[in-house]
Amino acid sequence: MKKSVVYIVHTAFWVLYFLLLLLIIAAATKGFSSNIPFGYIAKVGFSFVVIPSVITFYLCYFYLFTKYIKTKKIVSSLVYAILFSVGSALVGGLFLSLLFGLDMMFKGGISSFLAQLFSMVLIGLLAGVMSIIINGFITWYDEIKLKEELIIKNHQIELALVKAQLDPHFLFNTINNIDALILKDPKIASEYLNKLSDILRFMLFETKAQRIDLSKEIEYIEKYIALQKTRTANESFVHFTLNGNLSNQVIPPMLLISFIENAFKHTANKKIENAITISLNIDDKTIVFECENKYNPKNKIQIEHSGIGNNLIRKRIELLYPQI
Repeated sequence: MKKSVVYIVHTAFWVLYFLLLLLIIAAATKGFSSNIPFGYIAKVGFSFVVIPSVITFYLCYFYLFTKYIKTKKIVSSLVYAILFSVGSALVGGLFLSLLFGLDMMFKGGISSFLAQLFSMVLIGLLAGVMSIIINGFITWYDEIKLKEELIIKNHQIELALVKAQLDPHFLFNTINNIDALILKDPKIASEYLNKLSDILRFMLFETKAQRIDLSKEIEYIEKYIALQKTRTANESFVHFTLNGNLSNQVIPPMLLISFIENAFKHTANKKIENAITISLNIDDKTIVFECENKYNPKNKIQIEHSGIGNNLIRKRIELLYPQI
């Protein structure tokens, strides 16, 4: 949500809040017709209502909601909400004492003081609840907008990926290589043909889901590398390492393949050893992916302006993982 809209929401809340406060004061003083000076009423209202409300509202808005409510720490949220309300009530009581003296707070004895303090705590809690509702609405709205933007970006990336993956040069070269292998080694040719079929099936069907098993993504990458190797007799052309446990790990489909494709596309010499180095290290919460290739520095400008574009990939990752 735009900051200007957030400011408007806050302003509207406080305007309505203070209008309600004025109506309550007017009702309590019979429409301001009593002998109680309005200045006195304003000072009491400021100390008794405004201070606890404002302090608790923004403590809950900026601290409590972000750190505890969003992370579903219910007990901690209740404890801090009460502490904030009591603290703001004490600040309001201090202002009353400074304005009217200690007699104002303890005029009716300790029971009167506790009753006033309890009332200010309730007022603060009410304001805190309203701040949580407002922040929750803003957060909910932002999440909807983020999902809409993610859908749009996903459509863009899918179109770009389809163009990149269904590169006719890659398909034709692979088919020609398989065709050449049919006479030499039909068994290996059949294996490569099955890999190509699996890749096409994966791209057409598996990529529709928002998340897929990491094992499927890696299986796709391994088959893609195997097909690319048919274009060279150098067995050590690509070095791919995988470390970690794949079970129960998921990932957005085709998130890593774009880097690998660009590495193959822009490798200078397929005859050298480890022209492309790919590593994937996995633990419970993190996936570390590295892809390096050796290229000709003279083609740097051409490389920067070709392919799917790192900016689009980076934007997709930022949308998928905003906490990073």
